[in-house]
Parts: sequence; C-alpha cells; structure tokens
Amino acid sequence: MISAEVSTSGIKQGTCTLFVPHTTAGLTINENTDPNVVRDMQQVLDELVPWHNDYRHAEGNSAAHVKASLMGFSQQVLIENGRLCLGTWQGIYLCEFDGPRIREIWIQLFAG
Repeated sequence: MISAEVSTSGIKQGTCTLFVPHTTAGLTINENTDPNVVRDMQQVLDELVPWHNDYRHAEGNSAAHVKASLMGFSQQVLIENGRLCLGTWQGIYLCEFDGPRIREIWIQLFAG
C-alpha cells in the first residue's frame, strides 16, 4: 500500500511521512523476514505491559494505549529513485493493540 503510493506519486527523491490517527495503534519499522520477530515483539510487549493491571482508564484498554505510545504514531522514510529507502530486512508495521478495528494510515509525500 505505502510502496504503491510512493511509486505512483512521481516523486523520485524526498520523504514519506506516515501517521496513525489512533490512540491504541502505532507504527514501527522492524525485520520483515522472520515472522518470529513479530511474535517475540508481541511477547515482550505483553510482558512489559500486561492487559490486566491496576489501570484506572474506564474503557479497560489502558495496555493498548501504553503499547501504542511505546511504538509511536508516526514514521518517516526517505525516498530515492521513486522507492522507499528501507534496509534489506526492514518493513513498516501497523501495530494494532485494541482490535481488530478499522484503522487509517495517513501518508504525506514530500519531494526534494
């Protein structure tokens, strides 16, 4: 999806800024080859921020808010030769912590 936006934009050099307008989902860049990396990340986040704790947020999804804040809500990736500049093993991940839900990723491309 993001790569297609970049490749059809006509921008050869610049930046791609990604933003998630949700408080219980985040964005990260990490290894995109071994699926165990995703599993390991989920396991560590669950250990660090358990779903059930002495949270006070009335909705009952405080862990999702904390995890999303740890991941962050935006990423910026360079564009060169009309393509995202990601490392050999890297991929962009939308991290859903309170779903499944319908989510948006806002994309803004800058030439230069």
